[in-house]
Amino acid sequence: MKKIVLAALSLMTAVGLAGPIDTAHAGKPLTLRIGHPMAPGNNVTVGYEKFKELVEAKSDKQIKIQIFGSAQLGSDRVTTEAAQAGTLDMSSCSSPNMASFSKAFMAIDLPYITDPKFQDNFYKGLDEGELGKEVEKAANEIGLQPIMLSQYGYRNFVSTKKPIRTVADLAGLKVRTTDSPVEVSVAKALGMNPAPVAWGETYTALQQGTVDAEGNTFSLLNDAKHTEVLKYAMDSNHNYSMHLLLMNKKKWDGLTPEQQTIISEAAREALVWQRAESVKLEQKAWDAFKEKGIEVTILPDAERAKLKELTAPVREEFAKQIPGRMMELLTATQQ
Repeated sequence: MKKIVLAALSLMTAVGLAGPIDTAHAGKPLTLRIGHPMAPGNNVTVGYEKFKELVEAKSDKQIKIQIFGSAQLGSDRVTTEAAQAGTLDMSSCSSPNMASFSKAFMAIDLPYITDPKFQDNFYKGLDEGELGKEVEKAANEIGLQPIMLSQYGYRNFVSTKKPIRTVADLAGLKVRTTDSPVEVSVAKALGMNPAPVAWGETYTALQQGTVDAEGNTFSLLNDAKHTEVLKYAMDSNHNYSMHLLLMNKKKWDGLTPEQQTIISEAAREALVWQRAESVKLEQKAWDAFKEKGIEVTILPDAERAKLKELTAPVREEFAKQIPGRMMELLTATQQ
């Protein structure tokens, strides 16, 4: 018995002298599951595939990423609730749907709060400035850690029912929205009838006539094959959206510093690649719309001004409800 105790003490001493064990490369590889609702080939989807590739390469496959897209694990709201609860490692949630979890995220969702001509300034604020820190703070307050703020793009209105060549043509359309109170209010401000529908059910809703319009990026609509039922579109560019890759905060805090570094570096590199790829995929989608015979109206300045004017009360109403510095920091990037 004495010999066993001495042997155990010798082993403990040896471990102590050798320093802490590198848990990032010890034992079984760490496996992290991502649930997201996006279609194969979509800009968000390919970004996560690049993220997976980089994480596994940088960790020598000691961190493995499993991706479950196309709402296999549920809508982004469902997977984000699972990430909060710790039953799923990571969820990708659109910024409009994030408003259901924290009012701070309504800022990103506001109509015409951002402009494509200031996109580089917006990215800089997210990547290097106080805006990114504010996004992290808002996510941390609801038990989540932002990993990658994926480019999603600017949404445009599309219809299966009638031409939408002017702002007035939007009135009366039954439009699919997310649960975002901002998106619902925008639809009402434009005389549309909002109908919150989960993304995975939207194609069927359009096909069956439950809704006859939606607002989304041409890229996603093309990837999700909504072009099979759509007939009309306008480049309304009425709001910008991101898809936020979020990890359970306790899970993140429980990772080793090395694991956190690998994941963060991979996310930064994947995001640079994904933003560039998004531009190509959006152009590909525009071309696909034309090939499918979908009538796309390029709005003249006067019509775009009407959209901004009609949705101004929505911006003003919800700006008052947004906590923290999100509005201030977001607005500062638009110059």
